[in-house]
Amino acid sequence: MKRLMMYFIAIAMCVPTISAFAEGRLIIYCSNEPFACQAVADEFAKKYDVKVQMTRAGSGSTYAKILAEKDNPKGDVWYAGTLDPHSQAGVNGLLESYKSPMLKEIGEKFKNPATSQQHHSAGVYAGVLGYSVNTKLLKEENLPMPRSWEDLTKPEYKGMVQVASPQSSGTAYTVLATMVQLKGEDGAFKYLARLHKNVNQYTKSGSAPGKAAARGETLIGIGFLHDHALQKSNGFPLELIVPSEGTGYEIGGLSIIKKARNLENAKKFVDFMLSAEGQEVPQRVKMFQVPTNINANVPKEAIRLDEVNLIDYDFVKYGSEKMRANLIDRWVKEIKPLKR
Repeated sequence: MKRLMMYFIAIAMCVPTISAFAEGRLIIYCSNEPFACQAVADEFAKKYDVKVQMTRAGSGSTYAKILAEKDNPKGDVWYAGTLDPHSQAGVNGLLESYKSPMLKEIGEKFKNPATSQQHHSAGVYAGVLGYSVNTKLLKEENLPMPRSWEDLTKPEYKGMVQVASPQSSGTAYTVLATMVQLKGEDGAFKYLARLHKNVNQYTKSGSAPGKAAARGETLIGIGFLHDHALQKSNGFPLELIVPSEGTGYEIGGLSIIKKARNLENAKKFVDFMLSAEGQEVPQRVKMFQVPTNINANVPKEAIRLDEVNLIDYDFVKYGSEKMRANLIDRWVKEIKPLKR
């Protein structure tokens, strides 16, 4: 009897420890690189004893999926991808408002950056827009190193530039919005028409041009430079360029989907990914984004925001549904049909 009593006492003492874990399930929609998505999902599952299901897709495609599922949400949380589609989801009532206690450790501009300004999304990382150049191909073609956005329109680079399509890629929309902020809307579309002559392919994924440049399939790949830094760290002959006129940058979004079935676990995931510990997980698999937690380690390969010429990117204005639709529709009508 004494042994039995001791057994029940031991179980009772364990209950608070067990309940400290999140337990249950979590469905993550992830718009980072697949290996980074998996690393984050595995770490959260291990730390909180949660059964995690992860689906990876680009930010534009993920927004479309969440919109299609709005009456019967399948996902719980949306991790990563450019902020603009997250903003659009928030404005359209597809996200929960959540003010994480971890925001106290997040840089000011990343705490509540989305268009709604209702804590629908937080910034989980940042990344600088630019392009990479395959130095081996450059030498073989006996061409000068391009240093600016304007250089990419020169006739010597005809058929040598690759960039994603803004119809599917948040990265490409950031390119589009950056040009508008640098040149004005009409000036931006004149520039994009000239750039179009040198584009060999508009890819679906924003990270694809950097991979193509690394493999020598194109000379120049436009995108977020942390993706290209990964390729360079793997030994590919790339030089990363921050254009001299100035450039835009992304904020990686982190949002809870409206009517999430596993809401408490979704909140725990947001808290975890806003912590220094959570933001350092992707670094283990060579994701060189700049963390937004002020206490997190910054990878030496990362391009720091305060060391380059960045525009004052207006995430609220260019994250709005009206602006996004206007710019993408105009690109589809005016740029995509042009001959190359």
